[in-house]
Amino acid sequence: MVNDDAALEQDSAALFVMLFSVVLEGEKRLAEHLTTHGLTAPQFYVLKTLVEQGGRMGIGEIAHRHGLTNPTMTGLVQRMEALNPPLVRRETDMKDRRAVVVILTEVGSERFLAVQTSLLGQLRDALALLPADERRRLLEELQHYMGLLLSAVSA
Repeated sequence: MVNDDAALEQDSAALFVMLFSVVLEGEKRLAEHLTTHGLTAPQFYVLKTLVEQGGRMGIGEIAHRHGLTNPTMTGLVQRMEALNPPLVRRETDMKDRRAVVVILTEVGSERFLAVQTSLLGQLRDALALLPADERRRLLEELQHYMGLLLSAVSA
């Protein structure tokens, strides 16, 4: 049992180091892509959220999803709307006149897709270095790990 505990501690530390490296490298590559496309990370995440929600979402809902306050999200959205051409536009919610809805513009959608395509190309190039059976095994293991992680977090 003591050896199992020690091995678990070592494995946990090794996994932490690997995951941290993956996150850092991912953030670095994302920042490079975003700079090329004239976006900041928060702007990209707002665009991603809007794309996932069909191009329209309440500003308060977006703020909540990203763990930001409404005023912070309002400022971010205003800056995205002020770009030329704008990535989003705001309008008053017809159901609740006090609420604001953020709408993805065609330019915003195109910008998001350009970044996503570029990032997916990099991932595809990296995965191409592995034989097909290793790629499938890697993805299955990651999916299994994510399932365990999510069930542990929700428990």
